[in-house]
Amino acid sequence: MPLQNKPLFVRQVERVQAARFSGRVVIATTTCEEDDLIVDICHREGLDCYRGHPQDLLDRHYQAALEFGADTVIKIPSDCPLIDPAIIDHVIGYWLEHDYDFVSNLHPATWPDGNDVEIMTLPALEKAWRESGRSMEREHTTPYIWEHPEIFRIGNVIMEGGKDYSMTHRFTIDYEADYQLIRAVFDELYPMDRLFGLESILDLLSKRPELFSINADLAGVNWYRHHLGELRTVGAAQTKQPAPDRAKIHTL
Repeated sequence: MPLQNKPLFVRQVERVQAARFSGRVVIATTTCEEDDLIVDICHREGLDCYRGHPQDLLDRHYQAALEFGADTVIKIPSDCPLIDPAIIDHVIGYWLEHDYDFVSNLHPATWPDGNDVEIMTLPALEKAWRESGRSMEREHTTPYIWEHPEIFRIGNVIMEGGKDYSMTHRFTIDYEADYQLIRAVFDELYPMDRLFGLESILDLLSKRPELFSINADLAGVNWYRHHLGELRTVGAAQTKQPAPDRAKIHTL
């Protein structure tokens, strides 16, 4: 789906690559025939690409790390096209200053949904790959790690000043309304600043409440809602159900 005349995921890659500490960026897609298009776009754009298991993302990410010789793995979901490069650097900077097996800005989350950064050592990812048995752990890659603080050294980065936008602002993309918001933000900000950051987005939405309202009712809708009975460290206050009439985007 297009953002300023480029595929949405390419615009996200531009933002990830703009982070000073981002390292080598790899698109980890699937072996499914419908994702041949992703590979073609990667080749056209000069992007590194790895193809792996469609449902077992833990295996896909681990195998991609091995393929590209990573000793530190940074996982950024491809549904975060508004991710701020400065947030990526902020989380990686925290990682570089400490000695952890895993660092994220998600446990607990305070940033607007769609700024997800998770960093882990290759040994931590390998241990999760070897020992994760539940389908939820395989699908979402890292739950085995952040659900076991007794095994792994875990750090978290929160917003400064006690701010918490995690359940009020949604910049990720699963629903048609999400795409409408993201496209509107890009159309407003991209022509003036190709790497506009979080503060610019928040300022725009404050000044233009009609944009904020496009997907405001979806804020707080995330994958946790499907696994509350399985997750030890996530509760019902950290997720919610979408309205039944909200149309999902099936082409992702």
